[in-house]
Amino acid sequence: MHRFAVHPTTRLALWLLLMLAIQWLDGWTLAAAFPLLPVLGRPVLQRGWRLVWRARWLLLSLFVIFAWGVAGEPVWGDIPAPSREGLSEAMTQLGRLLLMLMTVAAFLEAMPLPTLMTATHRLLHPLRRCGLDPDRSIIRLMLVLRYVEMLPRPRDWRTLLDVPVNAGSEVLELDEYPLRWLDHILLLSIFAVLVALALRWAAG
Repeated sequence: MHRFAVHPTTRLALWLLLMLAIQWLDGWTLAAAFPLLPVLGRPVLQRGWRLVWRARWLLLSLFVIFAWGVAGEPVWGDIPAPSREGLSEAMTQLGRLLLMLMTVAAFLEAMPLPTLMTATHRLLHPLRRCGLDPDRSIIRLMLVLRYVEMLPRPRDWRTLLDVPVNAGSEVLELDEYPLRWLDHILLLSIFAVLVALALRWAAG
C-alpha cells in the first residue's frame, strides 16, 4: 500500500461526511456543484444516470409533495397551482438527491463490493458494544446491493417468480488490514466534525 493511501474504512467515512455535507447545499452553492459532475468521468455519469432513472418516480413524487405541499404565493391564479416557495424547496431537495445519487455512483464505481464490505465491517465494529452485529450487518448489506443490481425492470416483474431458491451456502471473505497513521488522523477529524455538527444542531 502507498504510504499516503487511505484505508477503505477512511474512504467510506469521508464519503458519508460528503453525503452529509450535500444536505447543507442550497441556492447557488448547490447549482455550482452540477457543472463539476463531468469531472467524475463517463462511467460514473452513466451509472449515476441509471440510479436516477430507477428513482424517477420517487423524484417525481418528492417534486409534487414539495411544490404543492409548501404554503406560499401561487405561481398562477388557479387553485391547483404550486407555490413559489414550494417550487424553490422542491428544486433544492431534488438537486440534493440528484447530487447524492451521483456521489453514490462515483463511490460504487471506485470501490469494489468486497472492499466496500471490508470498510463497512470495520466502520461498524465499534458499535458491537451497542448490540450491533457487524457480521450480520454486512451480509444484509451485500444481499440488498445484490438484489438492487439484479432487480428486473417493472414490466419484467414476473421473472421474480421464476427465481429458484438457493439451497446452497456461500462464503464471504473480508480482506482485513490495519489502519495507518493517516487513517487515524482522518477518522478523528471526521468524528470531531460530526460532533461539532451535532452540537450545532442541538443548539438550534
